[in-house]
Amino acid sequence: MHSRFQLLKVCSQEIHAVFKSKPTTQLRNNIPHHSNSHQVLPFLAQIRKFQSESNPSCDDFSIANCEFMPLVLSSDEYSTTDNEALKVQNLLKDEGNKTVDEIEQSLNHCGLSLNEDLVLNVLHRHRSDWKPAYTFFKWISKGGNGSGYSPGSSAYNEILDVLGRMRQFEELNQVLDEMSNRKIVNERTYGIVLNRYAAAHKVEEATELFYQRREFGIELDLIAFQTLLMSLCRYKHVEAAEFLFHSKQKEFCFNPDIKTRNIILNGWCILGSLREAKRFWNDIIASNCKPDQFTYGIFINSLTKSGKLNTALKLFQTMWEKGCKPDVAICNCIIDALCFKKKIPRALEIFQEMNERDCLPDVATYNSFIKHLCKIRRMEKVYEILDEMEKKGGSCLPNSRTYGYLLNSAKKPEEVPKILERMERSGSKMTGDTYNLMLRLFMEWGDCEKVKSTWVEMERCGVGPDQRSYTIMVHGLFDKGIIEEALCYFKEMMLKGMVPEPRTKLLVNAMEGEVNQENFPKAFRSTWKGRQVG
Repeated sequence: MHSRFQLLKVCSQEIHAVFKSKPTTQLRNNIPHHSNSHQVLPFLAQIRKFQSESNPSCDDFSIANCEFMPLVLSSDEYSTTDNEALKVQNLLKDEGNKTVDEIEQSLNHCGLSLNEDLVLNVLHRHRSDWKPAYTFFKWISKGGNGSGYSPGSSAYNEILDVLGRMRQFEELNQVLDEMSNRKIVNERTYGIVLNRYAAAHKVEEATELFYQRREFGIELDLIAFQTLLMSLCRYKHVEAAEFLFHSKQKEFCFNPDIKTRNIILNGWCILGSLREAKRFWNDIIASNCKPDQFTYGIFINSLTKSGKLNTALKLFQTMWEKGCKPDVAICNCIIDALCFKKKIPRALEIFQEMNERDCLPDVATYNSFIKHLCKIRRMEKVYEILDEMEKKGGSCLPNSRTYGYLLNSAKKPEEVPKILERMERSGSKMTGDTYNLMLRLFMEWGDCEKVKSTWVEMERCGVGPDQRSYTIMVHGLFDKGIIEEALCYFKEMMLKGMVPEPRTKLLVNAMEGEVNQENFPKAFRSTWKGRQVG
């Protein structure tokens, strides 16, 4: 019997008893209970490559007065390109209030050796701050410091993504026109712009872009059409996508194959509409298209998300019986749903079947067990599984999501460094989500030094802060009674062009009504002084 199963099987009865005898601890909001809840399933993700120390007293909590130590990397651990990009990032930040001409003059005297890697690094660091990114891009487009560098399609695509992410469509269209004139629009360009239009709910513009492919000199083919449908479905415009699916196939003589139908089916799954998913499933069964492995996987995912686990298990068993072997993603979906329903022994049976039927588990399989074991605080079992994952290696090696569950289960700041050290040893990279999780935890614990150091390190590593980071700061500071500083972060967020969540807008409106702080206890008032915004 495989060692992985032996490891998990040993604790199955004990875990099951714990589920019966103790209430589960609710997982914090950052990590959903289903890993596929709000995203396109992995098998639909690549139609083309472009889809490619603690201070518990809130009386004394103040971000501005904290000293800090770096959490992760020192400057000598960065590559030469990272150091150069960090220099540009600091320059753009320090001179953010100057005119564009003044900033360009400073860039001219910066002594940069411009190349595509450096440009991409700088733009990526500003993906949530479009103004300095666009200023920098316009400077290099005009010849930069006279080095002879001219941005290629990769740099253009990166700035398109930044502008689209921040919904600056006027500037995005100017860049797209420039690319069209230079005849460097490619499939990745199409995928990025399409995705950003759909994210901004610009369905008409996304559809028009599909037709514009001819103007850009790229073929109007089935894969391009599928990419359009995928982008619309990803952002819940499934009804529009299904309309296009039925209406355009005759216009372009597209053969509505099972892959195209799977996209629409998955769209209804993302939307959480089991009724529409069932309707479209029945349409597939009634058509000449035979459901494939992915069709079953999508529908099983929809059933588990809707709480129809027994039906999903029956369909899962039907796949084996019909010789349509479930892949690891489908097995993971079933295991995660069983764990969520506290049916660990049955999940372990599926785990054993995977090994016996040569469907080898991957990191997501183990993550499902780790996630739910963290919920019930069975940390000794969690670390046993983690040891096994590291020993197994390959596709089972722990990733940032694995360590996210461990961080999420931490009870005090002292636990965090040990987790990060293990994360670094395993080769797992810190992501923006990891930093945001740490930011929220340190904020909840009232550890102002760690909040500050996390924020600074996030900037240094070029993975933030993003909209989520600012949201955490605004809400966290409000909870601590530090109203002025919360409003300061909100102002900075708005100056960067980020769109706040509705709940943040409501909170800020309430804070602005109390900005004189007359209705707040004196001890809760901010000690913030002189924080610069922008």
